[in-house]
Amino acid sequence: MFMNKKNRSDTIIGLGAVCILCLMLLCACSARPEDKNEKENKAEKDEDIQIGLAFDSFLIERWQRDRDIFVSRARDLGASVNVQNANGDLEKQKAQLKYLIDKKMDVIVLIAVDRTGLKKEVQEARSAGIKVIAYDRLVTDTPLDLYISFDNETVGRYMADAIIDKLPSGGQVMKINGPSKDNNVLLVNKGFDEEIRGHRINVFDTYYASEWKGEEAFNYLSENPDKAGRADAIMCGNDSLAGQAVRYYSENRRAGKIPIVGQDADLDACQRIVEGTQTMTVYKSIEQLAKKAAESAVSLAKGNSVAGMSELENGKYMIPYVSIPPIMVTKDNIDSVIIDSGFHLREDVYLKERQD
Repeated sequence: MFMNKKNRSDTIIGLGAVCILCLMLLCACSARPEDKNEKENKAEKDEDIQIGLAFDSFLIERWQRDRDIFVSRARDLGASVNVQNANGDLEKQKAQLKYLIDKKMDVIVLIAVDRTGLKKEVQEARSAGIKVIAYDRLVTDTPLDLYISFDNETVGRYMADAIIDKLPSGGQVMKINGPSKDNNVLLVNKGFDEEIRGHRINVFDTYYASEWKGEEAFNYLSENPDKAGRADAIMCGNDSLAGQAVRYYSENRRAGKIPIVGQDADLDACQRIVEGTQTMTVYKSIEQLAKKAAESAVSLAKGNSVAGMSELENGKYMIPYVSIPPIMVTKDNIDSVIIDSGFHLREDVYLKERQD
């Protein structure tokens, strides 16, 4: 059967139109999911959670570890982190908080230089709709969205328990604390003082090192040899201070003869525990704390609640609180707590023993 020229032309045009229509439908079907995903990805990008992480300083060994774990976990959860370091300067930290407020962070996580000196800035952040988390150091007398820390009173009790064990008949104790403006110092001392009651242990001298500078412990003991000679044990606010106390007694040939306690499980402190010049330290799982803080920050930014919260009074207000339990570390359990957890490597902890 033959078609005339006009019929053939109409047929070709009709088939062509059908083909074009099919192609358009196929393209539309395949393009829609891609367009939707692109829009969703763009929306997610536009709505990235912004977290400001304001540090007191990196003078204490552990803070850099806190920073790295927090930033890594926050990024895993799709958040961006703006890290600030005040180097122990209150006025600088105030300026950095103002900067984070101006940058319209969703959440500010604060390691405060001073427990009482940042109330105005915290209030300004919250008035701007920014959630504020006090990280490991409480900010007092102002509302907070969350305080997350270790149980610092228990840290103090563990320090007391270690000294009580070494001084069963009682004795004279010297305290070398961090700065009194750090609320954790007050909590650790509260736990310590409550625990030693009834054990014939007397705290005859207390010193506060500014900005946690370890060398102040050495200088204070060197400048007060009568007090240093009278002490049967030294309670130190952290391992940096404990290290300098050990240094003083090493130079006076008493290292290992006087109980010295600290906290943070710094590597050199763990080495001293193994060699017998430091009695104990308190291990606080920085990984657990930093990850929980990052997860809490993201949750609050999304308008969600934080699991595992209780309440704590910070002076004038009851605030949400998440507590991480610490662990006492001595020569007896250092392998299971520190090495098995991967906090420090065995070859590093036992470095001096291997060198001998």
